[in-house]
Amino acid sequence: MRVRRAATRVQETILGGPARHTKEEVAAAAGVPVARAEQLWQAMGFAHVEDDAVVFTDADIAALRALVELVSAEVIPPELESAVARSLAQTMSRLAEWQVGIFKSLLGEQFAVDVATTAQVAEVILPVMARMQDYVWRRHLAATASRELAERDPGVDERVQVIGFADIVGYTRLIRDFTELELARLIDGFESLAGAVVAENHGRVIKTVGDEVLFVTDTATEAAEIALTLNEEIAKTDLLPRLRIGLARGPVLARFGDVYGSTVNIASRLTSVARPASVLVDRELAAALRGHAEYRLISVGPTKVQGFRGLRAWALRRSE
Repeated sequence: MRVRRAATRVQETILGGPARHTKEEVAAAAGVPVARAEQLWQAMGFAHVEDDAVVFTDADIAALRALVELVSAEVIPPELESAVARSLAQTMSRLAEWQVGIFKSLLGEQFAVDVATTAQVAEVILPVMARMQDYVWRRHLAATASRELAERDPGVDERVQVIGFADIVGYTRLIRDFTELELARLIDGFESLAGAVVAENHGRVIKTVGDEVLFVTDTATEAAEIALTLNEEIAKTDLLPRLRIGLARGPVLARFGDVYGSTVNIASRLTSVARPASVLVDRELAAALRGHAEYRLISVGPTKVQGFRGLRAWALRRSE
């Protein structure tokens, strides 16, 4: 009973209050049909809730009301309501997993054994984390708004950009041979290095998926510098495996923090056929980099990749 009370305290601390509502009560308080409320709940990645389950807090009602108000004010188009909820949930889910990992690392065995201590730590740390999240979000929001305002037509989602993929060589073998701790250190090191190099050269990391990072830049030279610098930095250490990197330039559709289109697919395919510690670029990026004396482009001819017949590629290197 004591452990259950402590666990409830942890949950109430995180959620900002006790669970006191069913889903029907939440929907009624927000002025929406239950079906709509449940659709949004599931779009955010949460499991189905029984009709009589009391699992919702006052904060759930406030959040649903806020979303409904944004849709009513036409800030969010009705047809994108679920997509917005889903995109936000995917980002927050990853953040939540990382934060719980911090709690577990900080508390060790106490995390699961001494729930009361976990609750006390949560009460102290959560407000600090919330302030940091708000700060980082506002900084990224300001940077994104500045980029959009600088565009000639900020209302257009599709624009010409450079897409880059950097992939760890031999990752499948590493998974088999490394311990979980060793693999975690490798991934942390890779993501830290990639994030720093991309940011330093004015690019943006779109996402990381295990052994791969996807980034985007607005100019050809920014992408070239990121790719070449990544391989140069990797070569300086024995702690990280070599990378394969593919770059492509062309129309890119940006939507809910992700990127889509044939340019993305071409960059991914080039990465899959690149040699370790090399950078392959497509025809459009090669053309944009010609005339820059600091780079050398070596044609590797037509490249056989799935979905693209006769795709030409060039190896990108620094001029000697």
